[in-house]
Amino acid sequence: MSSTGLWICCFQETWSIWSCVHHLPHLSSLCICTDGLCENIFVLWPPPFLTCSDSVRLVHGSSLCSGRLEVRSNRSWSSVCEEDLDLNDTQVVCRELGCGAPGLLQGGLYGEGEAPVWTNELQCEGNESVVLDCRRSSSAGKTCSPGTAAGLTCTDPGGVRLVGQPSQCAGTVEIQHQGHWRPVGDYYERWDLKSGSAVCQYLDCGSAVSVNTTDDFPHRPVWSVSVPCLKLTSGPRDCVKLYDSSNHSSAVVVVCSDLLPQPNISLSDGVFEVYRQGFRVLVFSDFTVTCSVRPQYPGGSFQLISDTEKPLNLTLPAVNHSAHFLLSSMGYAHRGNYTCVYHVDVYNRSFTSSQSPALYLTVGGNVRTNAHKTPTMHQ
Repeated sequence: MSSTGLWICCFQETWSIWSCVHHLPHLSSLCICTDGLCENIFVLWPPPFLTCSDSVRLVHGSSLCSGRLEVRSNRSWSSVCEEDLDLNDTQVVCRELGCGAPGLLQGGLYGEGEAPVWTNELQCEGNESVVLDCRRSSSAGKTCSPGTAAGLTCTDPGGVRLVGQPSQCAGTVEIQHQGHWRPVGDYYERWDLKSGSAVCQYLDCGSAVSVNTTDDFPHRPVWSVSVPCLKLTSGPRDCVKLYDSSNHSSAVVVVCSDLLPQPNISLSDGVFEVYRQGFRVLVFSDFTVTCSVRPQYPGGSFQLISDTEKPLNLTLPAVNHSAHFLLSSMGYAHRGNYTCVYHVDVYNRSFTSSQSPALYLTVGGNVRTNAHKTPTMHQ
């Protein structure tokens, strides 16, 4: 891909497919979209790091690097039979798409689709740059058996992470590209909550609650990311531009909504035994429910909630990342599910964790005392 001129990029949102047309600067207002493949059009300059393939694509997958394999021939897309592919063929496919090494190849993995079957069979040597460079043989009238349309998963060649904070869902945005982890710069100050949310969602951290910049990397090279591209795709790494810049003095810092880990809940200091899907506690005994969380931030509080006959909603401050709720005189009104929630104020905001797994308690008058142990419910 040339790094000069202008790339007009057409994005098909449904399956994360890019179709890019290279134009000279004086043709910057022109975009050619053929066969109705382009649903969203925008102009990016400088050119982004995008894999623009005219001959092969993976569809119905979770990213650019996974899906049902389709090959473009005579201005239309065709599916490929699993039996017609070997390791050399899949290496070239993954390479052309800008992905890592081929992983899983399985027929029907991403459905059959409606595309006709490709009548050629690839005979790649494995060192070709694109599928069109491979030799092929023709099999007129070829069909695939049901469940054999090739589904391919290539490894992701890089990654995205948030660093510098206790939680993996907050920190400086770093992207691994061309083998290097570097912060993401924001020279033009275009990052906002929507672009930050693209990072959070990619990391399974919810949505962005704040996006700022830091000047902690004045001499470290940074990657530049196209914000318009980021808002349309699900993979921040796909929007890294071809060049990296050493002139930026600031990096992007994102805090996501799902900042806190799921807390644990356990039962202690009582007479109880394992009973079905929970625990049976000796009637009229005292027992303690402990809420805890993986150490990240100091302080905070735990909330103990129950769906019992007499619902509980108790709160205690966190001490050493845990809280112990003493419940006296276990009665039948205490039967039900108990869950913990963790609250903490950080980054000038209040955050609440998801609920812990439920701890189910029932009551019995004949509990085996030798069954005493400390059960813990955790993810």
